[in-house]
Parts: sequence; C-alpha cells; structure tokens
Amino acid sequence: MGSSEEKVVAVIMVGGPTKGTRFRPLSLNIPKPLFPLAGQPMVHHPISACKRIPNLAQIYLVGFYEEREFALYVSSISNELKIPVRYLREDKPHGSAGGLYNFRDLIMEDSPSHIFLLNCDVCCSFPLPEMLEAHKKYGGMGTILVIKVSAESASQFGELIADPETEELLHYTEKPETFVSDLINCGVYVFTPEVFTAIQGVSSQRKDRANLRRVSSFEALQSATRSLPTDYVRLDQDILSPLAGKKQLYTYETRDFWEQIKTPGMSLKCSGLYLAQFRFTSPDLLASGDGTKNATFLGDVYVHPSAKVHPTAKIGPNVSISANARIGPGVRLISCIILDGVEIMENAVVINAIVGWKSTIGRWSRVQASGDYNAKLGVTILGESVGVEDEVVVTNSIVLPNKTLNVSVQEEIIL
Repeated sequence: MGSSEEKVVAVIMVGGPTKGTRFRPLSLNIPKPLFPLAGQPMVHHPISACKRIPNLAQIYLVGFYEEREFALYVSSISNELKIPVRYLREDKPHGSAGGLYNFRDLIMEDSPSHIFLLNCDVCCSFPLPEMLEAHKKYGGMGTILVIKVSAESASQFGELIADPETEELLHYTEKPETFVSDLINCGVYVFTPEVFTAIQGVSSQRKDRANLRRVSSFEALQSATRSLPTDYVRLDQDILSPLAGKKQLYTYETRDFWEQIKTPGMSLKCSGLYLAQFRFTSPDLLASGDGTKNATFLGDVYVHPSAKVHPTAKIGPNVSISANARIGPGVRLISCIILDGVEIMENAVVINAIVGWKSTIGRWSRVQASGDYNAKLGVTILGESVGVEDEVVVTNSIVLPNKTLNVSVQEEIIL
C-alpha cells in the first residue's frame, strides 16, 4: 500500500460528567472540553493540531457527555476544518484503552494505518506529524509523546525510562512512590491497529483468570486486579507497563510547552500558552492596537469580534475576551479570561481571574489574585451571573453563580 493511500484517524478522549469536579464552578455551565482557552474551546486545540496530520480521514471524540452537548460544536468544527468529526458516547467506564477498543469497529472503518490517541485536558503544541514520522522510523506498535519535568513534579505523572540511543520505552510506571525518571508521559500517542490485539489480549487473560474456579494464594493476593471488569483496560498499567522493553513502544520527546488542565487555575495558565502559540500559528487571532482608535493591547490578547472594548482600556498580556463582552473606559485587564456577555465598568481592574458568563464588575472595583496557578485560591473565579458592585475588591476567592458582592472579600469561597 503506497504511503499516499495510508489513512490516519485521531481519537480524542474528552472524559465526562464523573470527571471535571475539580473544574467547578466553571464546569457547572459547560462541559469542560468546551470551556474556552485563548478564545477557542479546550478541545479545539488538539482538534486543530490533528488537521496537520497527513492523510487524516476522521476525528473521533470519545466521552461520557450527552451527545446533544457536543452536537453543535461537532457540526461547526467539521465544516470549518473540512474533516469529519464524530462524537462517540461511552455507555460505561472501560478504562483509557478499553474505551478505544469499545469503538474499534468505527475507528477501523477507514482501514487506517495509524491511530492517534490524545487527551483533551492536555495543553501542548501537539507535534503530531513529527511524531508520526518518528514512529514510522522506529517501527513497533506505538510511540508516546514524552517531556522532561522537574524531579519534584514527576511523581504526579507516568514516569518512564527510554533508551537514549533508540528511544525505545524500557520501563513505565504510573505515579510511582519513589523517583524513577524525570521523563513523563504527555498523554499523546500514535499506534498501529495492533494496539487492538494487545487490548484484547488483556481482556482475554482476565476472562481466563475469572474462569479459574480454584484461586491460588497468589491470585488471592492479586484480587485487586482480578476484580476489574474484563473489558476495563487501562492504557498505562495494562498496556504500556507490560509492553515496555519488548521493542513495541517508543518515545518522542517534546521540548515545547506541556501542561495538564485539571483546575480552573491551570486553564488560565494554558490559555496564555495557547495565546503565545498563536503568534506563530494564527497571528490573525491576536488583537492589536496602541490606544489611538483601539484600546492598548500589550502582549498576547484575543478579543472576540462581537466584544466591545473602549479605546481607553488597557488590555494584556494573556487576556482572552469572549463574545458580547463590554469593557468600559479606563479598564485594566491582566492575565484573565472574560467569558460571554460580561460587563466591566469604568476604571475596574481584573488581574489573574476568570470572570464567568454574564457577570458584571462595577466602577473602580478590583477582581484579583496572586496568580499561583496551582494553589486552590491562586486565581479568582466568578461563576455565572455574579455581580460585583462599585468599589468592591475581590481577592483570591471563588464565587459561585448568581451571587452579588457589595463588600470586599479575601481568600473566601462564596457558596
């Protein structure tokens, strides 16, 4: 089969209602994958990265959300990218590898030579064409995107050891208790269809074990793994770890940015990373102005075409302003996400914050935070339709939807 005909498909795991609890109060309104980073839904960034894969036939989104929650987005993005995007709803948890296997017939519809698997809550530059090239050179069943991180933070992720010469994956362990390596799994993979055989192998082994009437003492010790449903297969523990060192899996290291988007604070950081990337990939999406006819924009700023920004406002760096927002005279915005329909009145200041849909911030008010993206209250978050009255200061706080603040608050969660 000539390389011209080899088709590739991409599968993006978007999770579901059981997940995203750490993303409240923002996920109360909108599925986490559709929350805007740099003015585009979170899932849009991996999807548009897939567009650069040669011979891409289809993109599948797999998750637990109701199909109607994604219907509008899926149809508009399919039209925009001229590539079919389909949402596939999981009926029950199958594990990261089991979820892929569950839809194997659909995924294999186009007889792809390669399958990309991405996680929606990963923020990176997604070097997918480069990974595919490397993978073809290595051979084997799969290639994993990896990155070097600090030794202190490595234990929060899957740590791995790769051969420095061949890039072969030699050892893989998920969130180890003792330090293994500063190389971690980025949650972006390319596989050949053989991955389905490997997943099926794990299921079959489980079935066989379950059928053994007499449980040996060794099996009894392993009852934790035995109690997993036979069709629940985890990519990391059940596929990557056992296949390490068998010339099946290889690594591709990114030297670009990489983050995991687990909390609202991280979404603000990642919005900034994507805005900075726009400078190279889509400079047309960044606002510009020097305060004469337009507002003054500093650094990377995205403004939705329908938003109104007063010429005396000063915006940036790392600011994203969504549809129908109104930014008044003398307003100062730094490192923040302003969602649809927000109104910010004159001389108000917003720093290190996410301002929820249809919220209002009064004159001379301040909504601010320290900007420690990992801290629980390092970013101030206003839920939907929160009113901050004139001359009120909100610092390092989370305010749930439909509240009105007429006194200043600091380090509080207002329910």
